[in-house]
Amino acid sequence: MTAATVPIRRRIRPARVVNTVIALLVALAWVFPVYWMLNSSLLPNTVLTSTTPRFLPLGGSLDNFAAIFREGSFWPALGMSVAITLTTVVVCLLFAFLAALAISRFRFRGRTAFVLAVLFIQMLPAEGLFIAQYKLMGSLNLLNSVIGVSILYIAAVVPFTIWMLRGFVAGVPVDLEEAAMVDGLSRTQAFFRITFPLLAPGLVASGVYAFLQAWNEFTVALVILQAQESQTLPLWLRTFVQASATRETDWGQVMAASTLVAVPVIVFFLFVQGRLTSGLVAGSVKG
Repeated sequence: MTAATVPIRRRIRPARVVNTVIALLVALAWVFPVYWMLNSSLLPNTVLTSTTPRFLPLGGSLDNFAAIFREGSFWPALGMSVAITLTTVVVCLLFAFLAALAISRFRFRGRTAFVLAVLFIQMLPAEGLFIAQYKLMGSLNLLNSVIGVSILYIAAVVPFTIWMLRGFVAGVPVDLEEAAMVDGLSRTQAFFRITFPLLAPGLVASGVYAFLQAWNEFTVALVILQAQESQTLPLWLRTFVQASATRETDWGQVMAASTLVAVPVIVFFLFVQGRLTSGLVAGSVKG
């Protein structure tokens, strides 16, 4: 047997094995609450309240989901959440994108003050603004409305989104646009054909942040949306926990409702995760 045909055995490093085991344990600890929620949503309340936990949904059913759909308030809450979230994401990305371009590409009077204002706004506690926000929305007749809550969400999400996009815009060299303009493109054409594809990952990442903030937000919605028919999904989920001591909370329905709230988030991530990397590759190739 010659030296060329001797199989090369890779030495397994103990440190790599340890790191792999730790990573698996961390992943298991992260996934287990999600699994427990799904498992509990398929079990009756009598099993969930027993002293013996059941780790597999043996004998489970979809009765908890059927009870939620029969109750009828899920679809209005879903529609409210979708409308508020989409409005927040679209408007927030538009304003944040233009602001990030302005502070990254241009020098103008008041630029430093604007950047500092965006930074200081992030330091304000949200709870300290509730009374002012409620009075403002009440004076504009925007309580219990999609527009009213969306305005507050946009105002809360835009500052941090500007900081996120500013880093992406600053990471794209201006020389790319100037080279395209030398080749005969206008400034607008150079931006949309060269720079904009490179910013697609930043827009997706910022959109994910805005989506999560609007979809999961609870406290502002609790203050502004007080009507029963204007609840978002986080507020709707609260109705499954009985406040009365004489009524027992049906934890099977709570877990089923939590699963329904989490499904759109999972679908959204599955939809955008490929575009987060493909946008970066496609943009660099086009450049």
